[in-house]
Amino acid sequence: MSSPGSGIFSGFTKLCKGLAVILVGGHIVVQLLPISVTYLALIPARTIPFGWNLITAGYIEQSVHGVVVSTLGLLFMGKLLEPVWGSKEFLKFIFIINFLTSVCVFVTAIALYYVTMEEKYLYMPLSGFHGVLAGFLVGIKQIVPDQELNLLKIKVKWLPSLMLLLSIALSFFTPESATYLPTLIFGTYIGWIYLRFMQRKPESKLRGDPSEDFAFSTFFPEFLRPIVDPIASIFHRMLCGKSEVSSASQGYTLGGSPLLGSDPIEASRRRERGARALEERLAAEKLAAGRNSEEPHMDANDRV
Repeated sequence: MSSPGSGIFSGFTKLCKGLAVILVGGHIVVQLLPISVTYLALIPARTIPFGWNLITAGYIEQSVHGVVVSTLGLLFMGKLLEPVWGSKEFLKFIFIINFLTSVCVFVTAIALYYVTMEEKYLYMPLSGFHGVLAGFLVGIKQIVPDQELNLLKIKVKWLPSLMLLLSIALSFFTPESATYLPTLIFGTYIGWIYLRFMQRKPESKLRGDPSEDFAFSTFFPEFLRPIVDPIASIFHRMLCGKSEVSSASQGYTLGGSPLLGSDPIEASRRRERGARALEERLAAEKLAAGRNSEEPHMDANDRV
């Protein structure tokens, strides 16, 4: 007989299960062979000879709570995102966000060393999947922004912002904030950059999501957006300035006017697919839970 909560813990994709095995396996390796952290985690002073740790660090969790949170986050967020993006794009997103986040964290650690002259920034082992999880939150913000979480009574679009706000607040009380805070910040920002400007849409042959609902200022409260928008526009011109005069590179605009079927329609379709995928997941879980709750009653009736 299935357990009452089996509906919640079902529907995980094969890709997510495989990646979860890698996360758990990486944690077991560093626990059995602590010296492996030197070769697999990101240690800025040793990255030049061990360049592969820019890739491996993201899949190594050094703590038990870290591997539990990362595994559950991968499974639950992955079963929402992968059906919308597709397995290939989902895996590509993970690889790109993980690698670029590691590069940014490496540069930040080197910069902090030269500013403070403290060697701890060069030799602290940095690792974990939380940068990719932060990127996942941005992806969920994109596809189902107005979905409300019943438990917290907030909309999904605020999850990345609240996660960063809480992490920054905790950094004032935790001595090792440098091991996780830069990874979360860069994971969120790079995830947004990729989805905003780079993600390819096979059905429309366009890149990114130029809709106003996914602008950088939407990560901030309404009263701060007039301040954030001018700053964000600088990065917009740096990343896709050429696309405003040429439709060949990005497909967003042509002579300053949106192309037919480009931003609002494509963004609307993406949100509809995300909402549909979420509704299907929730309906399947409710159905499974209903069947499980009926089974004890049926068994009792059979005994009578």
